Amino acid sequence: MNSHMGWAIGSIFLFWPLAIPAIMAASRCNAAVAAGDYMGATAASEDAKKWAKLATIIGACWYGLWCVISIIWVIVGVAAVGSASTSY
Repeated sequence: MNSHMGWAIGSIFLFWPLAIPAIMAASRCNAAVAAGDYMGATAASEDAKKWAKLATIIGACWYGLWCVISIIWVIVGVAAVGSASTSY
């Protein structure tokens, strides 16, 4: 049974508010497997996968948007400095 614990822990670097429920669900999966509750483990595994996927998607979009905004900010700053030096 795959608990998706690695993915859940990795997604904490992308978007931690959704990675925490993923880690909790992966822990429930491991506990359910240890107790022999395979139906509960499957449900917890799917839950962990869902939360980890959401954290990864939102985090990747957030970092991508941040990079685009930073590049635009640098371009606007360079253009402003260039136009300020030619106005004298």
